[in-house]
Amino acid sequence: MAANGQERIGVYPGTFDPITLGHADIIRRGAKLVDRLIIGVTTNPSKNPLFTPEERIAMVEREVASLGIENATVVGFNALLMKFAQVQGATVIVRGLRAVADFEYEYQMAGMNQQLNAAIETVFLMADVGLQPIASKLVKEIAMFGGDIAKFVSPAVREDVVARIAKNGLLGDY
Repeated sequence: MAANGQERIGVYPGTFDPITLGHADIIRRGAKLVDRLIIGVTTNPSKNPLFTPEERIAMVEREVASLGIENATVVGFNALLMKFAQVQGATVIVRGLRAVADFEYEYQMAGMNQQLNAAIETVFLMADVGLQPIASKLVKEIAMFGGDIAKFVSPAVREDVVARIAKNGLLGDY
């Protein structure tokens, strides 16, 4: 509980297409910082999603359940992040960082978000060293060309991705 006796709610937003071991690490650690962590699954128009929003929500719910995190819930949204966070009653946005390039983008976003709602703080968590190179975009690319993604996602997510790629077809000549 926060010092004022109110529940401390955090939002961890992302497309989670697919959810990776890096995401799971941030969820696990972010859930320790707040009373309730809302994992906001959204769609980024600049990304080419492999899974529908409903599929991604179900995938994240399954992964959160497998982690045994009691204070996390998964909510889909298609709105400005700060409006979503405000509606959820959040006082914290949790963001994961992998590298310096992430920091530059996230720093700019945090500044813009602060301009929109200064009552909601952004907290950055560095990804575990062993998980830092993992990015959903790269996981999808590896899978689309027939590579093994087992090191980057849970076995259940690997099955989901492999099944979707089998349905859509592999890319490449080999």
